[in-house]
Amino acid sequence: MSAKQILTLNSQSNNDLPYQAAYSETGQGPVVLFLHGFMGEGSCWRSLTQLLQPHYRCISLDMLGFGASSKPKIRYDIAKQVAFVRQFVETLNLGSVAIVGHSLGGWVASAYALDYENSVSALILAAPAGIRDDSFCGRYDALRPLLWQTPLVDGMLWLVKPFAGVVGQREGLERISWFRRELNAQPAARSFLVDRLRPEDAIDTVEKEIHRLRVPTLVITGDRDETIPLWHSQTYASEILGAEIVVIPGADHALPQGYASEMAELTLPFLSRVSTASPHQPSP
Repeated sequence: MSAKQILTLNSQSNNDLPYQAAYSETGQGPVVLFLHGFMGEGSCWRSLTQLLQPHYRCISLDMLGFGASSKPKIRYDIAKQVAFVRQFVETLNLGSVAIVGHSLGGWVASAYALDYENSVSALILAAPAGIRDDSFCGRYDALRPLLWQTPLVDGMLWLVKPFAGVVGQREGLERISWFRRELNAQPAARSFLVDRLRPEDAIDTVEKEIHRLRVPTLVITGDRDETIPLWHSQTYASEILGAEIVVIPGADHALPQGYASEMAELTLPFLSRVSTASPHQPSP
């Protein structure tokens, strides 16, 4: 994959500075756009795009607030991510693209297809988020202190570090410390958590809308995914007309990083079938 390139996008309002979109691309042929997951960036797709590049022009985008793309101090939501992706597609004059989205990227991909269906030739959703699940809010409760913008939290983590080693919890504490550092460094990730701590905040999920999609869709998930429950992927597959679903045995949530070969074996024949079918007709 080539080094990241920076593309300047038009501001989304008169008060905004132009956004910078960081992306990498490799290969030639029909365009496949890759959208990463929560707290990720475009480089997570490197193993998969290397397998697809003989057949496709693979473009991996750092979404707004992630990686090397702009990190404005705004309230992040799916609509802003969709607008960012749309500006990116239009600025590069990509036309109709197939979109591969993982987790948060799958959520953004499906929301993008809902707004710009005629500009999406196919969807491949890998363990996609975006289905309302009020149990997620309970998971966030334990993260509340990590979201506080105060040195007190960092001081407490530093104080307990010596004791963590004594009681065999050093690895867990290091994960917590890393998570806090990443949240502080990634405004989009922090905003998504802060603004969704209550069930009633889940107002931009897509489960009520995806039945309208007529884009050929492949849903991929793992049977050991502890981040996105299987029924979320099944909801996408059942609601989108003609969608296919494949469960990879033994796979966890890290599909792009750990299961690139399995994803390629599913993605290549799917995209081949889509290319020979009529536009927006579900593949057989």
